[in-house]
Amino acid sequence: MNYRITRTEVPNVLRFMAFFKTVIAKLVTEATSNRCNPFITFVLGGPGSGKGTQCVKIAETFRFAHLSAGDLLREEMSSNSENGTLIHDIIKEGKIVPSEITINLLRKAIHSSGNHKFLIDGFPRNEENRIAFERIVGVEPDIVLFFDCPEEEMVKRVLNRNQGRVDDNIDTMKKRLEVFKKLNLPVIDYYSAKGKVCKINAVGTVNEVFEKVRPVLAALRYWFLDTSMISIIETIFLVAIHCYQLMLQINYFFSKRLPFPW
Repeated sequence: MNYRITRTEVPNVLRFMAFFKTVIAKLVTEATSNRCNPFITFVLGGPGSGKGTQCVKIAETFRFAHLSAGDLLREEMSSNSENGTLIHDIIKEGKIVPSEITINLLRKAIHSSGNHKFLIDGFPRNEENRIAFERIVGVEPDIVLFFDCPEEEMVKRVLNRNQGRVDDNIDTMKKRLEVFKKLNLPVIDYYSAKGKVCKINAVGTVNEVFEKVRPVLAALRYWFLDTSMISIIETIFLVAIHCYQLMLQINYFFSKRLPFPW
């Protein structure tokens, strides 16, 4: 249909353009907000299971931000702050650091990161950690990677790594393994019941174990890597629908020479 807009209809067209601009701005704002939701992966396993090493490879391959609860705590210890001294004493005794301390360090790291995909390494370590994280941060993990490794293999790895850590000795290691079995396994069981746990056999070389991890994350890459692109496509699709609906209305009002309702 060919229709020539008259001078008296110009105000109606301008009102339509202003309305359409508002619709687009709203849709883009909503899509941008959705892109900001983080993709959280908890990475769990006993001391010496190799989860930290695997996190480095996962981060490099799949562009995750790697947040190690242990590294964040050790960085705080090295700051010689009162909080750092408290953390040092707790870890040396093989005990669990209070949830609020660790969660605040994690939340600070998440907020300061430019990424939206996170590997949270070594946390939560107990049910209280889990509940506090979900309450304070306000999200559950999207997936949980559990690196399953025999105790004798974990002990051997820890005693051989010689990184100068205060908790890398046989007595502390025994305490850590007991703590892991008593407190960390219930967290894994909880997320297993929700279908979020991917169990990885952590026996083998670094590359061998990573080849067991790769297909798990590769199967999800279009879910967590393309979040921003999905939001953009959704926005374009919604705008196209609005365009079509509005053009139908324009055609109707112009053909009937009726005033616009906007």
